[in-house]
Amino acid sequence: MALNSQFKTLDIREVLAETHMKGKNITFLDDFSRDELLALFRAAEMLEPFLRTGLNLLQGKVLYTLFFQPSTRTRCSHENAMLRLGGNVITESDPTHNSAVAKNESLYDSLRVTSEYADVIVMRHPDDKEALGALAELGPYVSPVISGGYGHVTHPTQGLLDCYTCWRAFGDLTNTTVAIATPDLSRARSGQSFALALAAMGAKIVYTGTSELRTPEIVRNKLVAMGADFEEHFDLTMKQNEELYADKGVDVIYLPGSSLKKDDPNREDFMKTMAQYYVSLEMLQNIKKKTGKVVGVHHSLPRNPGEFDFGIDNTEHQLYFRGIGFSIAVRMALLSAVVGVN
Repeated sequence: MALNSQFKTLDIREVLAETHMKGKNITFLDDFSRDELLALFRAAEMLEPFLRTGLNLLQGKVLYTLFFQPSTRTRCSHENAMLRLGGNVITESDPTHNSAVAKNESLYDSLRVTSEYADVIVMRHPDDKEALGALAELGPYVSPVISGGYGHVTHPTQGLLDCYTCWRAFGDLTNTTVAIATPDLSRARSGQSFALALAAMGAKIVYTGTSELRTPEIVRNKLVAMGADFEEHFDLTMKQNEELYADKGVDVIYLPGSSLKKDDPNREDFMKTMAQYYVSLEMLQNIKKKTGKVVGVHHSLPRNPGEFDFGIDNTEHQLYFRGIGFSIAVRMALLSAVVGVN
């Protein structure tokens, strides 16, 4: 490597500017290039040493979290990140009962009003069409909105976290293969956002699911437009999935988890089907014996018994709790990029 004019001390403001995310809504990750995502990841890595001590990059700025669906990790990690950045937080975790939405206020009006209170909004909403429609109608009359999950199709902050976790584990992802495994790809919003991030980073994606509940067309079309390296497999048995992971050289098995609530009448049938996508420690050990590869297991959490072997928790294969450790840094970088740092 030869010396050049770019050799100098690191400046996180310059790295954040390279994301080109300032003032933008974060909805689908195909909106950003590999270089832009890499800049965000570099910023997150620079922020990791400040996870406990914090630093005042966003002092005086306000985050509003508006969650129409339950959340622990997504909402709390963004709020934690804003506080670590020296900013402030207004939180609404039950707007259908505690806000003007209970008085039939439209989403358009809610966002336009709360934009007067906050510099950035993180929102989770059960209807992706309603959320995206309101944002399109609002245009410049709303503070930048980061999706904390819209409907069943997009959860970009989770996708960024999962991709960052893999980037920290493997470095260059162009030679990495990730399997996204669930009986319901149609509602696997975290897995689909992860796939878009992986595609942008040049990784290979192997889907395994059921033929009735496939990847939503909006996501599949995006992957095709990106020139993503992906393939789809359907209706495999657990043993066939094990063979697939070994034969395809899978580095990480990603489990988006069950999107069905405890009281959903279809939950029992869903969990029975989930058995074919169960990942056991024995499976991982078999793959290691066959290929010599330690395959990571990642999950968006919360998890349910029957999805994978909890005995993986304290092994070399576990990525899901490690990922939580990176969540604050990623959200600190994302908030800083979207709000902007002077």
